[in-house]
Amino acid sequence: MVGQAIWSPAKRRPEGRRQGEAPTPLAWHNNHMSAAVLEIRDLSCRIGERWILRGINLEAREGETIVLLGRSGCGKTTLLKCVNGLVQPAGGEIRIEGRLSSDWDPIQLRRRIGYVIQDSGLFPHWTVAANVGLVPKLENWPLAAIEARVHELLERVGLAPAEFAQRYPRQLSGGQKQRVGIARALAADPPLLLLDEPFAALDPITRYELQMQFAALRAGVGKAALFVTHDVREALLLATRIVLLKDGMIDVVASPLDFRDARTSEARAFLASLNHGDEVPSNPAELPSSPVGQIE
Repeated sequence: MVGQAIWSPAKRRPEGRRQGEAPTPLAWHNNHMSAAVLEIRDLSCRIGERWILRGINLEAREGETIVLLGRSGCGKTTLLKCVNGLVQPAGGEIRIEGRLSSDWDPIQLRRRIGYVIQDSGLFPHWTVAANVGLVPKLENWPLAAIEARVHELLERVGLAPAEFAQRYPRQLSGGQKQRVGIARALAADPPLLLLDEPFAALDPITRYELQMQFAALRAGVGKAALFVTHDVREALLLATRIVLLKDGMIDVVASPLDFRDARTSEARAFLASLNHGDEVPSNPAELPSSPVGQIE
């Protein structure tokens, strides 16, 4: 199904580069010049008397993966929840596709944002196909279009539709569940993805394989993404830009290559956590791809 033309709603955005095609310097230049999918200006958030986020300013453009790096409790997940409307900020503004988040219908806003969480969040009594096709169904896509989209995305994440579409979550490994979660997040072709430590609960080998597959998949779908992690190695592997949070504020914004030279105490503490001699590719195009179907 990959590459097959299927029905799409009028506002559906193009998927950009072909599957597996690495971004070219011109493509990255065009992404940089394009309008921001997500804009956050002077955002603050508090719970009771405690400030969770203060003075957050960032934006994400098509094709960018902004990795939110920080210690537990620094505000990473709260920032994601502010973006999709689960938490109301105390000040500042958020714009999605140029439109204030407060002007969106909350349900429609969340359908325009793909969300992937640590435990996949699949409905246990639904098949894989039903889980992946949920948002297109809610958006009243024709049944044939939903089926085509589900099969296309299962192939993209390395799960053969004939083998996996009718399975239930209990019949999947942890890595397979996360791949279904990623497919579901992409199903209605949202312009923005939010990923909250999606690989943190996996064993090291499966986690690394899924990181590689995410890097390859990203080149094919061209989405803006906010990716939360407390793992600096994961940030260096997957980010186009790293945003380091400390005590609810931005401490550093840098490319993976420049982050290695960041001089703040918090950045140095994270870099010191790498094992001596670790080699972490700074460019996603340098990452080896995992053969489809070999991820457990």
